[in-house]
Amino acid sequence: MTSMMQAVVFETTGGPEVLRIVERPVPAPKRGEALIAIAATAMNFADLLQRQGNYSNHAGLNPVLGLECSGRIAALGEGVTGWRVGDRVCALLNGGGYAQYAAVPCGHLLPVPDGVGLRDAAALPEAACTVWSNVVDLAGLKAGEAFLVHGGAGGIGAMAIQVARGIGAEVLCTAGSADKLAVATRLGASRGIDYRTEDFVAAARDHTGGRGVDVILDVMGASYFARNIEALAFDGRMAMIGLQGGREAHAPLGLMMKKRLGLFTTSLRDRPLAAKDRIVAGVRADIWPLIGAGAVKPVIDRSFALRDVVAAHRYMESGRHIGKIVIEIADDRPSSPDRRPFVS
Repeated sequence: MTSMMQAVVFETTGGPEVLRIVERPVPAPKRGEALIAIAATAMNFADLLQRQGNYSNHAGLNPVLGLECSGRIAALGEGVTGWRVGDRVCALLNGGGYAQYAAVPCGHLLPVPDGVGLRDAAALPEAACTVWSNVVDLAGLKAGEAFLVHGGAGGIGAMAIQVARGIGAEVLCTAGSADKLAVATRLGASRGIDYRTEDFVAAARDHTGGRGVDVILDVMGASYFARNIEALAFDGRMAMIGLQGGREAHAPLGLMMKKRLGLFTTSLRDRPLAAKDRIVAGVRADIWPLIGAGAVKPVIDRSFALRDVVAAHRYMESGRHIGKIVIEIADDRPSSPDRRPFVS
């Protein structure tokens, strides 16, 4: 195994053009860690925020982007049990996925599910961990409840729709185009809402006979906050995982108390290692069987070669993608010129 690897870094924050590929030492796995020879990584909105310098704790982050990956175990640190060199794995990362190797705590590893290709498995960990920790664990979505996810055609949204359907919930989602709504329907949403032309509060109430939805997964923050409260049923719960629509909101506390609502505001990247271990274990117990049964599949828009990482970031910024964008690390094939539309 070589002592040096290729990795994507940026010396100044800014647009996609600041990204460049450099040579860096291959990390050595510490006690309790595995070294992964990375086959692919998948992009997340957080990658854009970090590159732009819009993380409040930007200085303390791994300078190599990438919050998930797939590959094979290349080496093991001391004290590791249950894993072997050569195992096909995917992993939740705290950065470092845009590289040929990454050292990962073994509690953050997941086996690549049967029937899922190594490249496609890169699109699973971050979305699955986000959905499990917020929708399953905190909000406690149950069979028979109504669930609304904003951005249903994105990477998180596509996973949330499938998991909620696997639980037995009724799924509603918002999206901004006919193509995205069509994909969300194929994934299992029974009501797609075009946020550009429809009022999602009215649509949610109409679809539920005036009751409202039981759980909302929100990425918008301030701009949707008051309307989300209106859309929730009595004893409803909202998990807020993003602030794309602003950071400061007026809270209608009286209405929230009247409806006995629960609000969870969460992040995944900055949680302690033990908390992430618990989340990954929950994903393996609750979501991996759904993947094995074919109820949940990775949804991938297109893939890019590592050398085309700048183009990958420009494409994600365009907002045209459906599902995940994958960057292939261990493959020198050209970037895919076409989408890979979801096929049920």
